[in-house]
Amino acid sequence: MNARPRETQIAIGPLLAAIGGVLLIVSLGLDWYGPYSGFSSFEFLDLLLVVLALVTLAVLAATFGLLHMPLRSGTPLVVGVVALLIVLSQLINHPPVGNERDVEIGLWLGLAGAALMLAGAILSTARIAITVEPRTRASAVSGAPPARAPGASMPPPDQTATVADEPRP
Repeated sequence: MNARPRETQIAIGPLLAAIGGVLLIVSLGLDWYGPYSGFSSFEFLDLLLVVLALVTLAVLAATFGLLHMPLRSGTPLVVGVVALLIVLSQLINHPPVGNERDVEIGLWLGLAGAALMLAGAILSTARIAITVEPRTRASAVSGAPPARAPGASMPPPDQTATVADEPRP
């Protein structure tokens, strides 16, 4: 077994889109127009928004390797655009139950969730990720840098070491 901890890359795009999807689903249970929730305000669009949000969660699961499903590369982008257009259309043109009623917090959270879904899809096309390298407890307490792998190149004396200087497994 390898003694060196494995570094993990977390894709920001699918994670942000999944957070937006969860926010969109939660917002549908809140008031959108007066005392009416998103689920009671719509006939079909609430179900479509839930399906779109679940697709973003499935994309996150596929990114982490928990789910194996064939998706085209542009699917999250289309899902984010469609979700944002649906929520924006309901902000501009209220359903019959929302006529002459004030817009409530659920609609604004749904708009934020759909915008996060689209932003996450855009970031996933850019393939932006965070790399997390776990440290051992001893090196984290002492503040010592992690041990270099054998054969790793040392940076020049006038330059500090970066993550890019370490060899990839």
